[in-house]
Amino acid sequence: MGLTLFPGDGDVSSPDAGWSYRGFHDFRHALAQAEGFDLEEMRGFGGVRLWSEVTTVLEPLLDHPDVVGDPLSTSDCAAMWPRLEAIADEWAKGGTDGLRHRHIEDARQLALVLRLCAEKGVSLLFG
Repeated sequence: MGLTLFPGDGDVSSPDAGWSYRGFHDFRHALAQAEGFDLEEMRGFGGVRLWSEVTTVLEPLLDHPDVVGDPLSTSDCAAMWPRLEAIADEWAKGGTDGLRHRHIEDARQLALVLRLCAEKGVSLLFG
């Protein structure tokens, strides 16, 4: 069982990004670290820190339920894909062990999906 993020364009041939639930958990933790904070400190992840105390364009992705919840808007997608590409590039400069390599691939794939959502003017769906 896992999680798939995909464009809400109704086109089954559109690219998507997918993880096991554990893989998505690990990916979001790595993204939060790249943005300078620990996801475990955040409200909704066992901590008490408010999202208003951090600044990241990735907040809509990081502070989203795994499955249920509203789709991410076209404007959220447009704001997030360049940052994901930048993080993937930063990670690639630091060497690539097995998990790091996986996170780089996941960030690039998700950035592709987000860019497609932004270009087509559709939301990102969780399924």
